[in-house]
Amino acid sequence: MPTYKYVAVNLQKKKYKGIFIADDEKDLAVQLTKQNLYLMSASIYKGGTPSAFFTLGTGKVKMSELTTFCRQFSIMISTGIPLLGCIDSLKQQSYSSYFKSILQVISEDVKGGAMLSESLDKHKKVFPDFFRSMVHIGEASGKLDTIFISLADYYESDAAIKRKAKSALAYPLMLAGMTVAIVILMLAFVIPTFRGSLSDLDIEITGFTKAVYDISDFLLNNWEMIVLLVILIGGSIFLFGMTQKGKYTFDVLKVKTPVIGTVQINLITARFARAFSILLSSGMDLASALDTTSIILGNRYVEERFNEAADDVRQGITLTNAFQKQNLFPQMLIQMISVGEKTASMEEVLTRSCSFFDEQVETSLNSLTSKIQPAMLLIMGLVVGTLFLAVYSPMLSIMTSLA
Repeated sequence: MPTYKYVAVNLQKKKYKGIFIADDEKDLAVQLTKQNLYLMSASIYKGGTPSAFFTLGTGKVKMSELTTFCRQFSIMISTGIPLLGCIDSLKQQSYSSYFKSILQVISEDVKGGAMLSESLDKHKKVFPDFFRSMVHIGEASGKLDTIFISLADYYESDAAIKRKAKSALAYPLMLAGMTVAIVILMLAFVIPTFRGSLSDLDIEITGFTKAVYDISDFLLNNWEMIVLLVILIGGSIFLFGMTQKGKYTFDVLKVKTPVIGTVQINLITARFARAFSILLSSGMDLASALDTTSIILGNRYVEERFNEAADDVRQGITLTNAFQKQNLFPQMLIQMISVGEKTASMEEVLTRSCSFFDEQVETSLNSLTSKIQPAMLLIMGLVVGTLFLAVYSPMLSIMTSLA
């Protein structure tokens, strides 16, 4: 039967809007009359995703919004508030207008008799695959309240890890930016000024100082070409990164680059341990849990090898041996999985180990910053010191000759 979106009035001429499943408009009018409502207009309701114009066309919402939604939903539904009541209350919260419009569509779908997971499936860009899979499990098992609590914990922990990663890399990136800015300032402004002053003294410029002056001249005479070249290179890298091959290549570099690769693997390990334990504790079988977990790894190279391990598990190989074969995760996780398989308590072992892997992420981030920051300071000091030496060495020569 089709679903209709209708406008109706009661005897007091008060308007009501909603959706209703009926055979046709005549049947819809009859059904509404039983509720003392009189049909004014109706149209077929498709329940599509609202316009994504205000999300710059991505059709996505901020992860912070989704995390807040999970936490608020978990609190409300665990107190016994009906599903529809939770959605109607949440759509009044201080979310973005786009997310509110999504919740409005979901509310109308649920009112029309659709399952929550069915409505979420219509908005795949808004709600990640992992999120939708978990909600489906919650509805099937009757543990939707527990699922939303787990989802809230998962997304909050994942967001905390990402914040730590950004915070750890912020200072080294700032130092790199300052180094580039100082070099440009010296070559474009400071050196030409000193060169003009020295030319009046008729001093011959040779050696390293002349090389720096030549670089400064080249920068000033060809800055348009240099800027264009930088834009072209940056644009080419960006466009390459948008392709499937480019995304895969960058994901390989993320896990293969020394030091940075350790951080990336620890991030993926922590995410896997938390998500996999949630899925298993929700009653999902091992093979299905592996398929769902591969969605949230966030790295195509790791996902490819993870899927190979999942295929091995389907062929009868233990999860421990499958991961060991791919050399996919740190040895500590593989040992935990081995213990879980031997004791038939995989989800419990992984749940308890989540905090350990979170600490490993923080440790690897601290190790990364402890190595990058001194290196960046050293590079910054060498570059700036070299330029100042090139600028002031002729002045020192003059002072020495006068002495």
